[in-house]
Order: sequence, then C-alpha cells, then structure tokens
Amino acid sequence: MPTPSSAHHRKSWAAAPDGFFEVEAAGLRWLGEAQPLGGARVVEVRGVGPDHIDLERLHPARPTPEAAEALGRGLAVTHGAGAPAFGSPPPGWSGDAWIGRQTQGNDPTTSWGRFYAEQRVRPFVRRAVDRGHLDAVGARTVDRVCDRLASGDFDDHRAPARIHGDLWSGNVVFTAAGAVLIDPAAHGGHGLTDLAMLALFGCPGLDRVLAAYEEAAGLEPGCRALVGLHQLHPLAVHAASHGPAYAVQLVESARAFA
Repeated sequence: MPTPSSAHHRKSWAAAPDGFFEVEAAGLRWLGEAQPLGGARVVEVRGVGPDHIDLERLHPARPTPEAAEALGRGLAVTHGAGAPAFGSPPPGWSGDAWIGRQTQGNDPTTSWGRFYAEQRVRPFVRRAVDRGHLDAVGARTVDRVCDRLASGDFDDHRAPARIHGDLWSGNVVFTAAGAVLIDPAAHGGHGLTDLAMLALFGCPGLDRVLAAYEEAAGLEPGCRALVGLHQLHPLAVHAASHGPAYAVQLVESARAFA
C-alpha cells in the first residue's frame, strides 16, 4: 500500500517477487530517456528496494484538451525512441516482468506478430482457460488470430517502439503541468498497443490524444481499424485475472481478426 510522505510517494508490497519494483524503476527510467526529446513525461523514480519504490509525488489536476494533445505528441516521440527488438525489456533487466501482478515474458523477437501472439496473448488465454474463465471454443477463436499474428499477417514496416505497455487511464495522471505516465510494463512493442489500451478503458480527451499521435507518428490511414487487435492482450490479461466478462469481450474482439 502507498505510504504518505511530503517528499515522495511510496508504493510497497511486502510479498513482492524478486525484481518486481526494480523492473518498474528500470521501465520508468527507460521511458524517461525520451523526455528531453519531447517524449511523454514520466514520473521520476526517487528510490527503489526489494519491497518498495519511491516516486515523485504528483498532484492531479483537471485534464485539458491541450494536455491530451501534448500527451499524444509525447507518446509518438517516446515510441520513436525505439527498442532493440520486439519484446526487449528495459536496459538492465532480463527475464520475465509483470503487468499488474501477473507475470509476462520479455524475450526479444524480430517479428511483432510472433512476439504479441506467443508472449502477450496466448499465455493469458491459457491462464483464463485454466481458471475456468474462458471455454475451449472461445480459446480456439483467439488461437486462430494468434496463428495469423505469428505468421506475420499483421506485421508492418514499423521498427520496435519503446512502449509503456500498461497504458490504461489509471496510469496517466493529469497534472497542472500536463499528463504524467506511471506504473509501466515497458518493453519493445508496437505503438498502437499503448493507444489501444487507452481506447479500451477510456481516457480524457482520447480523440485529441489519438489525432495528435497519428499526426506526429505519421500513421497510415486506417490504422484505427487495428485497435481491436492490439486490445487482445489487455483483454486476455483481464480474462485471466478478473473473470468471464472480459473473456466474452476478448472472444468478440478476436472474431474480427480470426
């Protein structure tokens, strides 16, 4: 639980697995490297230990259209800072990491589709099935999309992006100085994945975020049609952890790409 402090905000978890907070800190610092170039602002790490992380204290403020547009432009710059490969973890970290409190792989891969299918969607589909949240018929629908992903059907020319990886609205704090990113699952991925999660769970000024991002990143017309594909990962994560309602949404989204 957070511990109050006038100087910083402490997140702590006495039972944290080895590296849980260290990889969060590494991800924040990696994303933050893009800030001097105009990248999205990232909360500052003040300290980290096996059972806690100390962060700059943020003061939430009302979101504004200008802040939403700046977030979109900043995300484009952060993504453009790049990563060595799809699935690359933050520098200084190797092995599995976490999204929330669920583990996920970060094995560098040359193909986005193969990485996304094998490390981001299928593992959580299996967990959802094992926990009784997703039936075999639904799992086969998602697996068909994963087969297409792994074969490269949805790969494009874009190089690996430096993405936040867990960019739902709760991990975007609007302050008087603009939006600040917190709690990443940072890795090399596809920029649409961050936008898709913002779209899935809602974000103040979402249309302005998307429009500013698309212009700054030079995305091709029609890219929004693929947002549902990039939502399969967070939906599978939630199907595994939160239950059948998310599994229904996961299968519905997958049908559009199966």
